[in-house]
Amino acid sequence: MALADGGTLTDEEVVLQVRAGETCLYELLMRRYNQRLFRVIRSVMLDDIEAEDVLQDAWVRAYEHLEQFESRASFATWVTKIALHESLARVRKKKRFETFEEGEVSMDRSNADNPEEQTLRNELSHALRSAVDRLPDTYRSVFVLRDVEGMSTAETADCLELSAEAVKTRLHRSRTMLRRDLQGQFGPAAAGLHPFLGHKCDRTVAQVMDRIKWIGSGSI
Repeated sequence: MALADGGTLTDEEVVLQVRAGETCLYELLMRRYNQRLFRVIRSVMLDDIEAEDVLQDAWVRAYEHLEQFESRASFATWVTKIALHESLARVRKKKRFETFEEGEVSMDRSNADNPEEQTLRNELSHALRSAVDRLPDTYRSVFVLRDVEGMSTAETADCLELSAEAVKTRLHRSRTMLRRDLQGQFGPAAAGLHPFLGHKCDRTVAQVMDRIKWIGSGSI
């Protein structure tokens, strides 16, 4: 099946096709969830470069264990849990977080924006990014999953292995801390947090697809 023909397939149908040997279709799943997984991983790693590296490892790990996906949860939830586990394993191995180095914020914007509007957007995005990084570890992932990625309370609880009540409590507290930190409303800027689009997404897809070519015979 050509990749261009796979856009209408559900995640579960893509998984079945990949298991049957259509390895190229794995790219569909990556492009659907690269943005989410990068944000989730970065909420743990606090470093863009290392988060991208862990993202590749998470996708390779998911491919290697694709036969274990049984549709009891959505594929999105399943692969998000893998990404979180990869992130936490990396942190445990390092024993500590690396110092976060601020990178340049890249945002897709219309050429019609005037310099003042562009500057304001960049400042808002930078302020939100820094404020989220300052959240305690126990609240940061909940905020990213719920308010940035829009996952439900149940999905977030499943990914983080928390109760629904704990997710609600941590989300409320994270919002309160962010409001205080930003001294104003932060919601509209959240969509620009840690973008993982364009060349970043393409690079990760190409590198992971190259890696999985060497796993077994190409079928699961």
